[in-house]
Amino acid sequence: MALSLEEQTRIDLAATFRIIAHLGMHEAVANHFSAAVSADGKQFLLNPKWKHFSRIRASDLLLLNADDPSCGDHPNVDATAWSIHGQIHRLLPQTRAVLHLHPVYTTAVACLAKPHIPPIDQNTARYFNRVAVDELYGGMADTEAEGARLAGLLGGKRRLLMGNHGVMVTAASIGEAFDDIWTLERACQILVTAWSTGQPLRVLSDDVAEKTARGWEGITDFSRQHFAEMKQLMIDADPSVLD
Repeated sequence: MALSLEEQTRIDLAATFRIIAHLGMHEAVANHFSAAVSADGKQFLLNPKWKHFSRIRASDLLLLNADDPSCGDHPNVDATAWSIHGQIHRLLPQTRAVLHLHPVYTTAVACLAKPHIPPIDQNTARYFNRVAVDELYGGMADTEAEGARLAGLLGGKRRLLMGNHGVMVTAASIGEAFDDIWTLERACQILVTAWSTGQPLRVLSDDVAEKTARGWEGITDFSRQHFAEMKQLMIDADPSVLD
């Protein structure tokens, strides 16, 4: 019997948490991922408050409604998660997956006086002119107004480099979002390593960087298959993710 959209989304999102923990990109029991399960994008799944990514199962995910303020009062809903993810799913219905992380290299780049990702290789070029930047960090994002502000900053882009904070990636599918945030962290690792040499960077021309970024946008099947392979590795290692 075929799985419903919600059932499949639960499995895919639970697997994403396991993958991120496996890769060491998580932060203690913080950070949140969400995925829409309704046509209007307002019903979405979210991880419960303070549960380690490596232990999350499909059944653990909370089903919330972005139009229902009482969801923010649920004891297992973190205030910052509701503020950010609730507003994004309410205001940007085309967004089906939202991943917010504090990965080391991407966060390091976000802490620069002027956060930016110059195109120096194929990975960094994926983000040429395609990352919004927030330079107004003001503490924990625990209000709906702050969540709405962050949603507005995306401005047609799918990634937000959150100054002095971390990163948020949005996408049309969980698979695309996972591959994107994985590649973004790899890109920043390459960039920080290159900067650490103290030598001048060989930055790609705008034409080549734009051509490369468009090339990435043409292979979303690559992104989805990267996720499918990683998901299967997690299922093979611990089938409890499916519970």
